[in-house]
Amino acid sequence: MAEEFQQQSTPQDPTTALLSEFGTRLTEIEEKQRLIKDRLLLIGENLISTKEDIEKQNLEFKTKIKETDSEIKALKQITKRIVNELGNFARKPELEILQRQMKMFQPLEFARIQDINEVVKEEITKQLKTKKTK
Repeated sequence: MAEEFQQQSTPQDPTTALLSEFGTRLTEIEEKQRLIKDRLLLIGENLISTKEDIEKQNLEFKTKIKETDSEIKALKQITKRIVNELGNFARKPELEILQRQMKMFQPLEFARIQDINEVVKEEITKQLKTKKTK
């Protein structure tokens, strides 16, 4: 019985043994190939999503760059206007000279033309009255 058991457990033909070994190796290779294919698909999906994210970020960066460019241009124009207008402003020493001149003339104490006309008329009437009385 031991001989029969031994004969049944061992393959009878070396070709069937080779074929069974070849079959198991083939299934292992197929399994490895399937795993590699799954991993490759996963890597492809990750690559596509990463590419989309990078494109979104790139678009955001481009819009921000355009905005900052327009802001820089506006700031340049404003600074040019300010620089051009600086020549029109008076300096402190010039203002001090004008203040001294205004204090010397005291323009608020000047008489109006109407006031002068009234004073002149009064003087004329006084002189006429004094001439008549003489």
